[in-house]
Amino acid sequence: MTSHPTDGPTRAQGPPGPVRHLFGTDGIRGVVNRSPMTAQVAMALGRALTYLIGVEKSLKRHPKVVIGQDTRLSGPMLASSVAAGVMGQGGDVFLADVLPTPGLANLTASTRADAGLVISASHNPYEDNGLKIFDGQGYKLSDEIEARLEAAMADPALLDRHLVEPSKVGRSYRIDDAVGRYVVSLKATFPKTMDLEGLTIVLDCANGAAHKSAPAVFEELGAKVHVLANSPDGFNINLDCGSLHPGLCAREVVARSADLGVALDGDADRAVFIDHRGEVVDGDQIMFLCAAHFKRFGSLANDAVATTVMSNMGLEIALGKEGIKLWRTNVGDRYVAECLRREGLNFGGEKSGHLIFLDHATTGDGTLAALQTLAVMKSAGRPLRELASLITLFPQVLVNVPAANPSKARSSPEIDSLVAAARRKLGDRGRILLRPSGTEPMVRVMVEGEDLAEIDALARECAERVSKFLA
Repeated sequence: MTSHPTDGPTRAQGPPGPVRHLFGTDGIRGVVNRSPMTAQVAMALGRALTYLIGVEKSLKRHPKVVIGQDTRLSGPMLASSVAAGVMGQGGDVFLADVLPTPGLANLTASTRADAGLVISASHNPYEDNGLKIFDGQGYKLSDEIEARLEAAMADPALLDRHLVEPSKVGRSYRIDDAVGRYVVSLKATFPKTMDLEGLTIVLDCANGAAHKSAPAVFEELGAKVHVLANSPDGFNINLDCGSLHPGLCAREVVARSADLGVALDGDADRAVFIDHRGEVVDGDQIMFLCAAHFKRFGSLANDAVATTVMSNMGLEIALGKEGIKLWRTNVGDRYVAECLRREGLNFGGEKSGHLIFLDHATTGDGTLAALQTLAVMKSAGRPLRELASLITLFPQVLVNVPAANPSKARSSPEIDSLVAAARRKLGDRGRILLRPSGTEPMVRVMVEGEDLAEIDALARECAERVSKFLA
């Protein structure tokens, strides 16, 4: 995977990494009890992960793996399967139960575990689930390591040769205060000279992993918090709520005359923000106001920000006026994190609301993003709408094309020709991006430009032709 500093309106993605069949943009994901999201695959992953840790690191002790999950019905089943795989291969497991993805990353690093694994399908409906892995420092794995994991999972004879003796089977421990530890770590990121007294916040927890931690953070810092969707039952995660359905939060913000609305997703690694008028403020706008604030106070490392190819041209232009360089990566917050570390940066994210504040966290964190945004608002003494209006976004149209095999779009000469023609038509007035989704069975067609009618027509024309090519 490569990243590029931007120098014009049209960007290309970096080349794809090693071929992986199970792992997508964000771990392994699918419908529960359908390949690959089965108990058998979860156990194989636990075995392979422990093998790579123990054998390749030549550990003289049991490998340590922390396991967390969101609120889906299938979470305990998959957690038990992963744990069985880890322990059978000689590893110890530390069970954190329900915990946001960034909380699991934080806990993995703070407990000095060798790896962490969270069971979540993020913003997907309850019938889906996923397996995401973090290294001992709390960072998501690279494409190369995921490919090695897949190779080990596909070789059960290799794993069988490394099964431990009965006396060396791993142990299972429960971390009872995982949520409390996470809450404390989040509060420590908020400026000690500030609090949230006098602010009213509407918080939509998506019936997901942050239903306990997020309300506690904002309340303990002094805000008046109206909490929505915080009664998970195993089935209602992301159901008509959360970051994919911000209308619920927006209506409540207006009804309660709140200062801010925050809509998390199921595993709380991202957030969508609502201003006091009930209007959505997207990740690009939040990135700009935070980056500009950090640069003004000398805390933006190397005066640069990392984002993905999906971010708006308007972000690039606005940052440029502030003297801030923009790096673009492939889609996925782990690629953003890799770019941050490689280029010596400390802030970046995605338009979708995955924001990484590397001085405080190793991955996207919706609650942390809300705290940092609130700190900027408090410091500036201005409402979110006023700060967000400092950046002008170009119209952007995204069309999702269902596809049984989205990866075919990577190697289609017809689609390459289609994209090239669209780019010639847009010229320097816009850009087109066509990419297979790494989390869902579809190809995403995004067109951006000055004229909404023009790009809408072009996006739909391209999507129709892509659908025919992939039929």
